[in-house]
Amino acid sequence: MKYGLVMEGGAMRGLFTAGVTDVLMENGIEFDGAVGVSAGACFGCNYKSRQRGRAIRYNLRFCRDKRYCSVRSLIKTGDMFGGEFCYHTLPDKLDIFDYDAYNSNPMEFYAVCTDVESGRPVYKRLNTINSEGLEWIRASASMPLAAKIVEIDGRKFLDGGISDSIPLRFMENNGYDKNIVILTQPRDYEKTASRSVSLVKKMYKKYPNLVGTYVNRPKMYNEQLRHICKSEKQGKAFVIAPPVTLPVGHVEHNQDKLLEVYRIGRNTAREHLDEILKFMNM
Repeated sequence: MKYGLVMEGGAMRGLFTAGVTDVLMENGIEFDGAVGVSAGACFGCNYKSRQRGRAIRYNLRFCRDKRYCSVRSLIKTGDMFGGEFCYHTLPDKLDIFDYDAYNSNPMEFYAVCTDVESGRPVYKRLNTINSEGLEWIRASASMPLAAKIVEIDGRKFLDGGISDSIPLRFMENNGYDKNIVILTQPRDYEKTASRSVSLVKKMYKKYPNLVGTYVNRPKMYNEQLRHICKSEKQGKAFVIAPPVTLPVGHVEHNQDKLLEVYRIGRNTAREHLDEILKFMNM
């Protein structure tokens, strides 16, 4: 029996996931593998490095730092969330990412990116990682219109949520029998067409496959929710979702709101802890 963890993205809604995963770590829950999309990859990699509390710590510390996230950073560097600061300066100097712990943990870890040319998802296996490897995490979280295209090994990538927002099927197809799925929207959420479609069509007209995938995202997302419900009814998935719409947007500089989202994640995990332990046969 292989156990997996699936972490949706959602920018600062990802601190809900961080709250959930911190409670899971506190209770000694380990997985054979995990997959993270966008913020799910950024914050979820701390599960493999066993750094409980790191995600909320550095978000509270740097949420008002213009190098971390700001319109000024977008204008100056092309990235709303500063690429150099977030994925190199911060983990290497300011809130140290434990590369050794990550690399020694046998849990498999995947980050989902979207190939800009094909519009299709790419699942990068990151069982070991270094500072350069964090570029894959950056690519997974590079939101269209708010980030530059990330080039790695001659290929171009953007946010994994465009092409595979909740990659439960990926884990199931790779032999993970039972999966905990952390969503960042309430259970009754249904995705509708984005207001930014026309701008995306204009900005990425050189990449018609990417545009097509972006336009189709609501259909893809809602179908994934139906599949998650089916797997849940079959006892193959356990879903942890916010009880209410989380009180943050993609960008948030208010420390109190960030902490509230994190606490909602912690409280939700605690409320379901007995069910989670039973699902994990613990």
